Amino acid sequence: MRIEDKEIIVTGMCPRIARLRDEGCEYLDTPEESIQRLRTFGIRADLFTFLQRIPDRTPRHPFHLEWCSTAVLPLRTYEDWWSNKINDKTRNMVRKAARSRVEVKRVEFNDDLVQRILDIYNETPLRQGKPLEHYGMNFDAIKGMLITFLESSEFLGAFCGGELIGFAKLVHGDKVSSLIHILCKVAHRHRSPSNALIAGAVEACTRRNVLYLEYGEWSRRGLGEFKKHHAFEKFDVPRYFVPLNATGRLLLSLDLHRPWKERIPGKWQDTFVAWRTRWYTGKHEHRSD
Repeated sequence: MRIEDKEIIVTGMCPRIARLRDEGCEYLDTPEESIQRLRTFGIRADLFTFLQRIPDRTPRHPFHLEWCSTAVLPLRTYEDWWSNKINDKTRNMVRKAARSRVEVKRVEFNDDLVQRILDIYNETPLRQGKPLEHYGMNFDAIKGMLITFLESSEFLGAFCGGELIGFAKLVHGDKVSSLIHILCKVAHRHRSPSNALIAGAVEACTRRNVLYLEYGEWSRRGLGEFKKHHAFEKFDVPRYFVPLNATGRLLLSLDLHRPWKERIPGKWQDTFVAWRTRWYTGKHEHRSD
């Protein structure tokens, strides 16, 4: 189903939650009218959720509201980011990439790039201690994932000796750009290509006079530290939940609409992640023997 010419997906079982498929890159322009359409057409979902457009943090709509923590980097100039926002360790990592012959440049989206990116995704089945969602996908599936928002997208490649060892995809909007893909080859991690790609993304955005670079949800542990080291900040924006039927109203009133992982204390989450990492790592090593 589509509203405002944007695709709606439904996830979960209880509750079934509808949202924009490309949330974070797309936002509703007329939420009240769109929600009325969802109810009229009888979408098979209990709740509808949507984010308010970054960087507007003032609640604008009369629905149940919860704060969603996103990772956002306020931008002025590249020089300001380099000199005033990141620390010496992060600057040294970017310099290390240059010394290791890593070159970041803008790349054209074509089948050759898709094949090279496919090789990055298929290098290893595990990332950050858990299965990589896109590992084992075929060429057409990867191309279909990457081709979205092509007219407003910019692809950056990290090269070493002609080999693509990492890539990033930026989607540029009105004063806000979103970093929706960034992945590097594990075999070249010692060259710090991820740090070089973030620096390249900042340079690309400031060249366009972008004021904010958004990088998904605010994170904890390894990825969270990576974001903080590159000056991303915790940026709370309104997320709205709207019941579409009686089940949705009941679950929302009982605070049962959020995923279980958001309900447990952070220390318990860390324990679970550590256990999960050991489990998948051991399983992968056993298969490799």
